[in-house]
Amino acid sequence: MVERQDPWLTIVGIGEDGPAGLSEASRAALARAERVVGAPRHLALLPDLTCPTEPWPVPFEQGVAALLARRGERVVMLASGDPFWFGAGGTLARHLAPGEWIAHPAPSTFAHAAARLGWRLEDTACLGLHAAPFTRLRPLLAPGVRAIVLVRDGPAAAALAGYVAGEGFGPSTVTVLESLGGPNERIRHAQAQNFAFEDIAHPVAIGIAIAGDGPVMPQTSGLQDDWFAHDGQLTKRPVRALTLSALAPRPGELLWDVGAGSGSIAIEWLLAHPTTSALAFERDPVRAARARANAARLGVDRLTYVEGAAPIILADHPPPAAVFVGGGLSETLLTTLTNLPHPTRLVANAVTLESEALLARWHATKGGTLLRIELAEATPLGTRRGWRASYPVVQWSVIL
Repeated sequence: MVERQDPWLTIVGIGEDGPAGLSEASRAALARAERVVGAPRHLALLPDLTCPTEPWPVPFEQGVAALLARRGERVVMLASGDPFWFGAGGTLARHLAPGEWIAHPAPSTFAHAAARLGWRLEDTACLGLHAAPFTRLRPLLAPGVRAIVLVRDGPAAAALAGYVAGEGFGPSTVTVLESLGGPNERIRHAQAQNFAFEDIAHPVAIGIAIAGDGPVMPQTSGLQDDWFAHDGQLTKRPVRALTLSALAPRPGELLWDVGAGSGSIAIEWLLAHPTTSALAFERDPVRAARARANAARLGVDRLTYVEGAAPIILADHPPPAAVFVGGGLSETLLTTLTNLPHPTRLVANAVTLESEALLARWHATKGGTLLRIELAEATPLGTRRGWRASYPVVQWSVIL
């Protein structure tokens, strides 16, 4: 248990109802404060302050150094609702030691929105997209899904409705929830495809009940190939599913995707869990750009692409939990990868006879599993059908 005997910083969650919604602990912290900082809108909600006030700058990070310089003062930082749910609390806590701060949350915007909509929060996707792309919603777009999304302002709300409609889910019900919990609260509904509100006030949350017949992203490994833009350099769906199974992504893990091509392996690794991360190494700048676009469109813009040739480009990056080699397989590359911190899961796919022989030698020395994947697809053959075989893929998986 961490003791917070005399923190200099108190993070106070505040809602649109201003002083009326403050807890007793929040009121006491404000009464003792030597300085109150926060967004101008939040400061305006507390007009009876007697200590000096300081507006927080935009962008948010610019205010952190000035706040830390006030150590020794009793400072109250105002934040929207629950500071640790898409709020300022988590950002500030990274810069502070235990005992330096304490937080008094108020009901979050998500809680207010769920209470107005009658939605169970545990069954509702909650996203903060103030400064993040709307494509993060893409994996969730499926009929019956409900989401509450925090957005920057009215134009962003309209743009979000347009994005949902543009993905094929125009019949979705979009609920605009403005200034929840305050005297200016307003709630309106529209279909995404008919969204025409132009007078939306900040702060605003959007409730979306997804409906429509747009394409739905499967939740298992092995997306259909047409989800990815590519130039032919793509790990095909059945092989990709087997590869992801061998890589076995786990929460919080980092993948190195070497010779990433279209980025399909790294993208599906990121789709496996919101806390996974991936570095994609690709020497072709055109392919790298295409893969970045694939990742952004499929809702995993956190993919980091590194342009350059392996193994030289691999130096000075955080060590991975798993490595996939889909291109540029060589003796030098495998030797480099054996110097990674142990244990590291390695999966390498080979198509050429030379690469297959290389993996066979390494399997004989290092062990692991050597798998030959031979696939054939039924295709027209005159008036009948026949099997069209793909190049066999040899897959080596091992724990280094």
